[in-house]
Amino acid sequence: MTRWLPRSLQARMLLVSAVATSLALVLAGAVMAGLLGRFVTEGLDRRLDAQLLVLASVVDRDGRVDRARLTERVAVFGGDPGWQWRIAGPDGAIGAADVPVPAAGRPTPPAPPAPPGPPGPHPVEAKAADGGALHARTITLATRRGDVTLTAAAPRAVLTRPIEGALAPLLLALGGVAALLTVALLVQLRVALRPLHRLREQVAAIRTGAREKVDADQPAELAPLASELNALTADNVVTLATARASAANLAHALKTPVAALAIDLRDQPRLAATVARIDSTIRHHLARARAAAVNRRVTTPLAPAVADIAAVVERLHDGPPLTIVREVADDIAVAVDAQDLDELLGNLLDNAARHAGSLIVIAARRDGRSVALTIADDGPGIPAAARAQVLQPGTRLDERGDGHGFGLTIVAELAGLYGGALALAENAPHGLLVTLTLPTA
Repeated sequence: MTRWLPRSLQARMLLVSAVATSLALVLAGAVMAGLLGRFVTEGLDRRLDAQLLVLASVVDRDGRVDRARLTERVAVFGGDPGWQWRIAGPDGAIGAADVPVPAAGRPTPPAPPAPPGPPGPHPVEAKAADGGALHARTITLATRRGDVTLTAAAPRAVLTRPIEGALAPLLLALGGVAALLTVALLVQLRVALRPLHRLREQVAAIRTGAREKVDADQPAELAPLASELNALTADNVVTLATARASAANLAHALKTPVAALAIDLRDQPRLAATVARIDSTIRHHLARARAAAVNRRVTTPLAPAVADIAAVVERLHDGPPLTIVREVADDIAVAVDAQDLDELLGNLLDNAARHAGSLIVIAARRDGRSVALTIADDGPGIPAAARAQVLQPGTRLDERGDGHGFGLTIVAELAGLYGGALALAENAPHGLLVTLTLPTA
C-alpha cells in the first residue's frame, strides 16, 4: 500500500477527485484564457488593419504621400494614447520613429503562407520609446519608385487589459464550479458508501448476537462479500457448536468420576492430593477449551430460563413445601448461551433448594452493561469465613444429601468465561444471598 495514500476509502476518493477536478479546471481555465486572448487579438488586428487601409489611401502609385489627405485621414484613428503609425517609402519615413519597420521587427508568430495575390498585413512586435511593448501590423506596397511600408501599432496593454479584466470573473466562475462539484462529490460518496456502512453495522450486530446473518440484498459490488460473510458465519456456528459439544461431553464424562474419587480418598491424604492435582489439571484445560468455545454473540432472555429452571426445581424438590418467587422483568436478556445459562441457574437453584427453609427469591436488575441476578434463600446461610472456601472444587460444608461440592465452583468458572462473576453474602435476617453478574445482551 502506498504510504502517502490515506487509509480511508472516502478520503482516497476525495483526494483522487480533488486532483482530477483541479487539473480539469486548470485546463479549462487555460483553454478559455487562450480563446479569450485570441478573440481580443483578432479584434485588435482588425482595427489596425483598418488603420493600414486608411494609410494606404494617401499613397499614390509613385510612392508619394498626400500629406493633406493624411492629416484628414489620421483623425479617424481616435485619440487613444499610445496608438502610433508610420509610413516608410522612397521619400523617407513619416510618423512615430519607434514604430517598427520590417528591418527592425520580426513577425510574431510567423505569418502563414499568403494566398496568390498581393501580400496582406502581418503582425510585428516591438518596443516603444518609453520601453512599453507594442503590438503592430505592417504591410508593404509596391510602387513605381519602390516599396512603401505601412505600419499601425497599439500598446500591448490594449490586449492584456481585457484579458486581465475577464480573468477575475472567470476564476470566480471556475471556483463556483469547483465548489458545486465538491458538494456533488460529497453527496455521491455518502450515497455510494451508505450500503457499506449498513453492511458494517450488520456485521457488528452479528458479533453482538443481534443478527444471525447480513442481508443478501446488496448492491452488485457488495453481494459477493455478503454471501461470503453469511457462509463464514454459518461455518463459525457449526464449528462453535462442535467445540462446545466436545468440551461439554468431556467435562461431564470426567467431572463426576473425579469428584467421586476425591471423596472416596479423603482419608488418604497422599492419594487425595494426587487426585486434586489431576482434577486441577483437567479443569484448567477444560476451562481453556470451553473459553475458546464460548459463544459471546448470543442473546438469551432471562425470565423464561428462570421460570423453566424454577419449575423443574419445585417439581423435583422432596423436602418441606418450597416457594420460589421470581422478580425478573421480561425485557432483560444476557449475552450467555442458553445451555450455559441453564447450567448456571440449575446449580444455583438446586443449591438454594437443598438449604432453604421454605422461600427462595430470584430477582434481576440491570447495572450498566451487566445484569445482576440475585438468589436469596431463608436457610442457615454460610459463615463469612467459609464463603471463599466453598468456591474451591470439592468443598462441602454440609455432608447431608447428594452432591460432590462442585456446584458453586462450576458456576463461578462458567460465569468468569463470559466476563461475569459470582459473589456470596448474608441474606438478612438469615440465609444466603448469591449474586450472579452476567453481561447484558
